[in-house]
Amino acid sequence: MEAVIDGRRLSMLFQPIASLRGRAVVGYEALVRGPADSMMHNPLVLFGAAQHCNRVVELDLLCRELAAQRFAALNLPGLLFMNIVPALMLDPDYRPQRAIDGIVASGLPVHRVVLELSERYPLEDYSGVRRALAEYREAGLAIAIDDLGAGYASLRLWSELQPGYVKIDQHFVRGLDADPVKREFVRSMGEIARGVGAQVVAEGVETAAELLALADLGIEMAQGYHLGRPVPEPPLALPVGLFERDLPLLRDAWRWQRGQSVGELARPNPTVTPTTSMDAVSALLAKRPDVHALPVVADGRPLGLVRRGPFTDLYLSRYGRDLHGRKPIAWFMDTEPLSVEHDLQLADVSRLLTDASTSQVEHEFIVTRDRQYLGMARVIDLLRRITDLQVRNARHANPLTLLPGNVPIYECIDDLLRRRLQFAVAYCDLDHFKPFNDVYGYSRGDEVIKKLAELAVAQTDGECDLVGHIGGDDFMLVMVSADWRERCERLLAAFNAAAADFYSAEDRAAGGIWTEDRQGQRRFFSLLGLSIGVVLPDLDRCHSHHDVAALATEAKHQAKLRRGEAGGGALYIDRRRGPAVGAPAA
Repeated sequence: MEAVIDGRRLSMLFQPIASLRGRAVVGYEALVRGPADSMMHNPLVLFGAAQHCNRVVELDLLCRELAAQRFAALNLPGLLFMNIVPALMLDPDYRPQRAIDGIVASGLPVHRVVLELSERYPLEDYSGVRRALAEYREAGLAIAIDDLGAGYASLRLWSELQPGYVKIDQHFVRGLDADPVKREFVRSMGEIARGVGAQVVAEGVETAAELLALADLGIEMAQGYHLGRPVPEPPLALPVGLFERDLPLLRDAWRWQRGQSVGELARPNPTVTPTTSMDAVSALLAKRPDVHALPVVADGRPLGLVRRGPFTDLYLSRYGRDLHGRKPIAWFMDTEPLSVEHDLQLADVSRLLTDASTSQVEHEFIVTRDRQYLGMARVIDLLRRITDLQVRNARHANPLTLLPGNVPIYECIDDLLRRRLQFAVAYCDLDHFKPFNDVYGYSRGDEVIKKLAELAVAQTDGECDLVGHIGGDDFMLVMVSADWRERCERLLAAFNAAAADFYSAEDRAAGGIWTEDRQGQRRFFSLLGLSIGVVLPDLDRCHSHHDVAALATEAKHQAKLRRGEAGGGALYIDRRRGPAVGAPAA
């Protein structure tokens, strides 16, 4: 243990913590590991050995010092969550200021640090812990309760310490999507937290279903293997596709709406350098009353932001000019303004704004291109553009599935033709749907259509494909993804696997239903199937969506001819890629 502590032979791993509203990484939890060639690599063994040697306090301080240093060295964004055993703060040798000094020495601002107090260990002297925490709070650190619900006196600890963050133990998260009791517990914890001004972090998220269930319950943040494992150099962004099963009215992943990104809202704005004096900044703001914020830029990269209101309050205060006028603006600037890349979708930016603290966003935010300063965007312009899109897309969305209808589908196709991007169009139609409706009713039929919509969205690439609902049981998939064939095959298999669940046990056993056909003759219809006709439009021969739609309609017809009476659907890929030679232009 002496060699470990004195030699600082510890390594740090970081696990991302994500915002479920902003759908972005908002911080990381630091996790310590001992020497890799020792049993003390396990943190439980490590701290057990330290306790046996009466050096737990030293180990604890070293862990937080190294965590802050490594976090700062990696230049990780957001908050740093660090663990501490509450009972340690009652040790006579414990000095909070030593830990604070270690964090400050790392260069990491203390207001970006959150101390996690584990609730797994018994605690009797609440007042002593409160006194120790007061020193941390006065320095600017936030407090969190870890493992809520796993140990002793949960609600009392919460009430006594009044943390800013509450981390729900993984027991309540595991299998949450299928357990109504756990969902109710988590819902209650979330409501209590919101009532007392705390934010909830759900730990141990391991599946997409758990993540979506937490989002539905309004939980603000989450961490777990599904979002990212603890690693020495963690990713700055979440894995692609975590939220792709959503079916919102505004599906901003539509490729044809890729132009609706925040970069369009960026506008020129005066900038200053970190060494610009506060006197010079004051003069610039006086000349430009229309400017509400000044980005601080060095070598093309934004380092901070100066907002007119707070700056003016300080500079024009009594002695403010005399005391601070010659100081560089880097001394005053906000070092953590909201900054977004130019190609981020409008709805994603809106979620970031909703999730950001009020100190990060007032009227404007920074827009970058490859982390280089591009311009400033106004919040009011973003809200106005999103409102316009919502109204427009609501007008053209299918009311049952909320997927885009004919107008956006055709706009998507025309846009791809204009940009000369290769794409496939898959026309999907249900087999034996009318007989199913006649026997089971339209309400049950609507459930089938919504299931097909869900499967289509799940099997397409939200970054480059469009799932459209023409009407009734007809869907059109416009796919830029190169593996479009495999996606269609998976959709066909997924629907065939799900179709039987919509029938009674008797009809499933029979393999179908007896009912009248369109001519009034009673006959047997096999279970629901899916026919998919695919075309690959020739960019030189197809001049508009009319040409493509005609090809797709014929391909769907050929697919239905090939499905056979046994059902199960069919996938047909038409060799024709354009209008027949001599056909009139659409």
